[in-house]
Amino acid sequence: MTEPTYPDATPPPYPTAAPPQYPTVPPQYPTAAPQYPTAQPPAYPTAAPPPPPPYPAPAPQPPAPPQYPTAVPPQYAPPPQPQPQQQPQHPPRIPAQGFAPPPAPPRPPVLDPTVDIDPHTGRVHLAARQRGADATAVGQLLLQLPHFLCSLLVVTLVSLLLPEPLNLVLIGLWIASGALVFHRPTEKVLARYLFRMRPALHSELTRLEPIWHQVTAKAGVNPETYDLWIEDHKAVNATAAAGHIVGVTRYALETLPDAQLAAVLAHELGHHRGGHAWATLLGYWYSMPARIAWAVFRIAAVVAFRIASVFSLLGALVVGLVSVVLVVAVALSFPPLLLVLVTPYLLAAVGRRSELRADVQAAELGFADAMIEVFHGFLRDEEEALAAAARENGGRAVRPGLGRRLLSSHPDTHTRIRRLEDWRAAAATPAR
Repeated sequence: MTEPTYPDATPPPYPTAAPPQYPTVPPQYPTAAPQYPTAQPPAYPTAAPPPPPPYPAPAPQPPAPPQYPTAVPPQYAPPPQPQPQQQPQHPPRIPAQGFAPPPAPPRPPVLDPTVDIDPHTGRVHLAARQRGADATAVGQLLLQLPHFLCSLLVVTLVSLLLPEPLNLVLIGLWIASGALVFHRPTEKVLARYLFRMRPALHSELTRLEPIWHQVTAKAGVNPETYDLWIEDHKAVNATAAAGHIVGVTRYALETLPDAQLAAVLAHELGHHRGGHAWATLLGYWYSMPARIAWAVFRIAAVVAFRIASVFSLLGALVVGLVSVVLVVAVALSFPPLLLVLVTPYLLAAVGRRSELRADVQAAELGFADAMIEVFHGFLRDEEEALAAAARENGGRAVRPGLGRRLLSSHPDTHTRIRRLEDWRAAAATPAR
């Protein structure tokens, strides 16, 4: 069997086309940054939210009745003192160039830091009229007129020993010397040697000054107008001396609470504001020549009587009779001298009135209760003194006589307490 033959056919030719030609120059790309749109964000509606649903209005309340003050409110006060800060437990850091200063000692707390002051400036408002002369001060000056005339007579008799130009100068200088009462250096000399007081120490001022500033702030008075002095006496007492000195005993400074000490100082400030202190000192100043002359006459009469009694009784009687005749002759020739026998009782009565007025002024500053507490302390001291006097007198009670009570410049303690209680009750009663 034969194999089939196939045609000797050649394979079809394939295309031999050349490879594609690529560009030899690289393409140019854009170098500028693409610009993106800057359109503003869409605006959202800004309409106000719907109002809340209405609530029912509260029922109207009846108006409250007006509140009336029951006491004269405190006037003004100095700015509150800063409270001492707590000291750190660790030691203070020492700077490179020195040592840390020691911490300042804390100031004692003031009596009442919440008094009326200007909230914007912190300044105390001072009253337009800080002192004057009330009826009791004027009465004291008028009652001292007989003593003044007697002193003028004494000065005139002394001036007769001088030549004519100098005698008038002496009388004029004595009349003008009353102005020294308002001279502060002269006041300090009188307070030291006449009233037996001394300036307060720094340790005493540490407690006394804050309380004094509170009292003067309530009264609208400049505290620098007055000087604070101390009397070394073992009793609760204070003194308004001269025109610018407020004295308090060291015992009162050490034993009284702040409120009671403030009440005592407010009482003495009332004497200064009413003119009682300078009126009393002015009357005492102008009566001094007459007092000195009377003391010299009494000493001379006593010495002459004792010398005469050594020799004979008749001589002593003659000296005594001559002394009485001389006094009567001078009194008849100068009638104002007779008033000197009555004026001590009248001056004591006016002095008791001035004490009651000073108590009321302290109560008007808000110290009525504290003053009553001070007077109750006086009552306890008086009862103890009376009991001690009774023991020394064999158990019999010792009471002051009528003459002593009439010559007392201070009212009895029960009267002062009753007057303050009446004032407090009247202040608590609402005005109609």
